[in-house]
Amino acid sequence: MKIIFMGTPNFAVPSLEALNEKYEVVLAVSQPAKTEGRKGILKNPPVALKALELGIQLFQPEHIKNEYEYFKNIKADMIVTAAYGQFIPTKILNLYKKCINVHGSLLPHHRGGAPIQRAIINGDKKTGVTIMEMVKKMDAGRMYASSEIPILDSDNNSSLFEKLAIIGKNLLMENIEDIYNGKNEGIMQNEEEATISPNIAPEEEKINFNIDARKVFNLIRGLSDEPGAYCEYNGQRIKIYKASIEKNDSDASPGTIINIKKSLIVKCKTDAISILELQIAGKKRMNVKDFLNGQKLLNLNDIII
Repeated sequence: MKIIFMGTPNFAVPSLEALNEKYEVVLAVSQPAKTEGRKGILKNPPVALKALELGIQLFQPEHIKNEYEYFKNIKADMIVTAAYGQFIPTKILNLYKKCINVHGSLLPHHRGGAPIQRAIINGDKKTGVTIMEMVKKMDAGRMYASSEIPILDSDNNSSLFEKLAIIGKNLLMENIEDIYNGKNEGIMQNEEEATISPNIAPEEEKINFNIDARKVFNLIRGLSDEPGAYCEYNGQRIKIYKASIEKNDSDASPGTIINIKKSLIVKCKTDAISILELQIAGKKRMNVKDFLNGQKLLNLNDIII
């Protein structure tokens, strides 16, 4: 079987590796390289790096919608995608016998570009992976297989991405031949149960302490390690990567620092958040103990927003 693989982040790498071991991956498609950091160094995404390592032909279009003529010349049996990051036009999908997607949610819940992050942010108790048919409507195709796992309080988006990447790879390899041969015809999604999880907007990364501590905790976990939830003090951006919930019934205003000795605790509308890992703009990420040793930025009763 000849396969075109489309994916971009680490989530997609195990699937690419497994497909390449068993089948002929004739083309890997990923998002283009992007500049990172203050020095603007050009960096390839994980799937591009893995394709180059494996000697697979690599294609990184800025806009795949404009590349129909390119794909007309690529002979393959099917397309497999996993967190590619661009909408693939129907006319490209129609060039191949089967087109399937490894999607990081239990469809029809969390269709869209940020299903894993939003499952945590929303406080879901479980998530999973669905192997689905690619159709014109986003993440709305027939479901061929799914597998679920619980979301733990110890999970953040990085740990959940890693878990689901392996589950997705295994689910894909267990079902791909039956899907291709028509033995697994899949089942339709229930449109009445569908929910949408779009990519995280920059304004959603800012922490609002005037809500329940559990919701703040979920936001921090859902955005860690990338891009990182943040708050501000005196114009300084503070990213928070890890925290825990602290029971607290004080009448301090939300955002008030209520403990800064051996821990850094911030009041929320209900209860409080103990910050465990953070990063001040322009400095390295550190645990709270190292931060509190000698820091002069924050004081007891200061309010961060």
